[in-house]
Amino acid sequence: MATTQFPKANFLPVLTIVLGLMSAVLLSRALDRRRPPLDQAQQEENLYVNGATARRLSLGFKGLIADWYWMRSLQYVGRKVLSAQSDIPIDDLGSLNLKLLAPLLDTCTTLDPAFIEPYQYAAIVLPAIDVNEAIRLTKKGIAANPNSWRLYQHLGYIYWQRGEYSKAAEVYGAGSEVSGAPPWMRAMKAKMSADGGSRSTAREIYKRMMEGSTDKDVRSMASLRLLQLDSLDQRDEIRKVLNAYHEKRGNCPKSWVEIALTLQSLRLTLNPQGAPLDPSGAPYQLVKNGCDVDLHPQSPIPAK
Repeated sequence: MATTQFPKANFLPVLTIVLGLMSAVLLSRALDRRRPPLDQAQQEENLYVNGATARRLSLGFKGLIADWYWMRSLQYVGRKVLSAQSDIPIDDLGSLNLKLLAPLLDTCTTLDPAFIEPYQYAAIVLPAIDVNEAIRLTKKGIAANPNSWRLYQHLGYIYWQRGEYSKAAEVYGAGSEVSGAPPWMRAMKAKMSADGGSRSTAREIYKRMMEGSTDKDVRSMASLRLLQLDSLDQRDEIRKVLNAYHEKRGNCPKSWVEIALTLQSLRLTLNPQGAPLDPSGAPYQLVKNGCDVDLHPQSPIPAK
């Protein structure tokens, strides 16, 4: 009976795959052993393995282990969000005690410095948790990937959030010099210098972020922030109506019906009860005895 021989040409690729899988399994077990026991979940969390140690344990499969760390980072955030049992914007996770996120992303990018997604994720999520780490990791990404203009965009975004408009302008300007950078990067530099704190600048930032990101969570966040900006404009207009009503009558309206006609003249959409609807379709609510307006508690638009 003839025996089937395994082609020698296929041996090395198969061996590489097997060794890679074995390396991932062994490292996973080593990392899990370092995790705190479940009954100590409330204690200080420690990083499974730091970047230098992970590089030594990777046995040459740095890209594979970097992917593993990236997935652990996303799972770590996902578990925290689910445990919070509330909708929290991805750029406002500071209340979730995500102490491991920065070290996990740092290790991931140490293993694979050309892995862009973790740097971008750090720029969006980390500022609300540890803004200095967000800046450090994004700068680390730029140093390792100087031809990625999007990392300059994200670093500029962090500085803009902090109100450091001159630094943001400088970063956008540097990014605009990168090959392949779109013309709006240079325009953003000028906008930051002239009017960094305006809502129009914020709109431009989130619009570009939503257009350019492939991450559904980032796109969702940017979309909500754009709705928030529209809502802020609407609330400014509604407050003008409320103030005019108070000046004329000496008191504030007890219901939306009393000012419904004026609100309609502003091209606001009203529900059958006369309440104006925010950009998400949820009704605004009168607060402070009818003298002010605020988002409805069930509105998906971020309150801050």
